[in-house]
Amino acid sequence: MRVIRVGTRKSQLARIQTDSVVAMLKTLNPGLQFEIVAMSTTGDKILDTALSKIGEKSLFTKELEHALEKNEVDLVVHSLKDLPTVLPPGFTIGAVCKRENPYDAVVFHPKFVGKTLETLPEKSVVGTSSLRRAAQLQRKFPHLQFKSIRGNLNTRLQKLDELQEFSAIILAAAGLQRMGWQNRVGQILHPEECMYAVGQGALGVEVRAKDQDILDLVGMLHHPETLLCCIAERAFLKHLEGGCSVPVAVHTAIQDGQLYLTGGVWSLDGSESMQETMQATIHVPAQHEDGAEDDPQLVGITAQNIPRAAQLAAENLGTSLANLLLNKGAKNILDVARQLNDAH
Repeated sequence: MRVIRVGTRKSQLARIQTDSVVAMLKTLNPGLQFEIVAMSTTGDKILDTALSKIGEKSLFTKELEHALEKNEVDLVVHSLKDLPTVLPPGFTIGAVCKRENPYDAVVFHPKFVGKTLETLPEKSVVGTSSLRRAAQLQRKFPHLQFKSIRGNLNTRLQKLDELQEFSAIILAAAGLQRMGWQNRVGQILHPEECMYAVGQGALGVEVRAKDQDILDLVGMLHHPETLLCCIAERAFLKHLEGGCSVPVAVHTAIQDGQLYLTGGVWSLDGSESMQETMQATIHVPAQHEDGAEDDPQLVGITAQNIPRAAQLAAENLGTSLANLLLNKGAKNILDVARQLNDAH
């Protein structure tokens, strides 16, 4: 019996996410055995610096890719938002799993339970490690102060509860749900308050690009609607050349054969912003279809069982929206954000 080795980060959330993917694969392939290999990444080790300052695109993925390259593991499970829009040569995202709640959530210090960001006292400190969240929320809630908070979910919740430093922290709702901590969610932030990160709430399975057996195995996990939304989002980010060091956010929806993509860019303090929405007609297949095996990847993703035309339409939508923003002056906002972030 073949043993499939699955790489993951060591954090509790990463393990839960990996276990969920392995469970789906086991259901589809009862004859296979799976072994989970956990490892620490750069992003897990450098905990005293804001993510946007470390200046490394593959913070949470590099060590895992190294194991994939050396054939120590066959596939790696990531949060899709941690995967850069351009992967190193030889790797591809072979599955984009069904997205959970993509929104951000607010967890309040016990003494502020029942409050919202709007009703927190003046000068309350809110913890977030994301420039994207801080920029949007500063614009929306100017009476609050935003401060970087790092560490895995357990660490951040502990810092919130035990130190008297933070009145609230912002986390991805999907992570809290997967950890079973829904009871801590005091507020869900909707797009008009805070749009989410590219790929947020979805899991991506990274594999060796030439490993057709493993591509076939994980390709069954592609969720067509999530895949097409995330191709559009990733194409938007890629064309803007955004990463951890600039505030870029999105919102996608598919309705009646239309894919709607809203994208925005912000200055670091949120004072300047630019947002636009575009749509494209798209065919979302009800189930997987056979595609060509030699299709090149789009924004790092290989999906041989989803119609190519739909994928290209999604990619084109993301690129077109980025061009619209760039033509309206988004590059200037992003360049200044990048320079300011590098200078601090």
